[in-house]
Amino acid sequence: MLSGLFALVFASAFAGAALYLNLVEQPARLALDDSSMMREWAPSDRRGFALLGGLALLAALAGLSAFAHGGDIRWLLGAVIALASWPYTYFVVVPLNNRLLAASPGQPAADSREIVTFWGRLEWGLFAIGAASTGVFAWILG
Repeated sequence: MLSGLFALVFASAFAGAALYLNLVEQPARLALDDSSMMREWAPSDRRGFALLGGLALLAALAGLSAFAHGGDIRWLLGAVIALASWPYTYFVVVPLNNRLLAASPGQPAADSREIVTFWGRLEWGLFAIGAASTGVFAWILG
């Protein structure tokens, strides 16, 4: 079942990208001074948002396709979990993104470092969603 394999690949890529963000990119960002941190955060956030959103959508579509072909409800469960990253991002992460984007990169707000630190903790939720989706898809294929 090729669509199921693609679902696993895209969900794994999503989880891996979220893990990279949390273990590599966020600590490096926090090591910068406030102004540099904000200049790095804005373009990184836009690219990461597009990457993670696209991978979640692809994982969900592939999972739905596998469900349509095989009828195993676990494919639907994995797809729904992958899609859960969209409302999580929109309702939990985006409000912080908007606060950070409203600040001038040259003159970051006094609490910018605290917001970026908290934002990084919220990003672990995306990793959890990706890992859960990956786990469901691996369970089916395993």
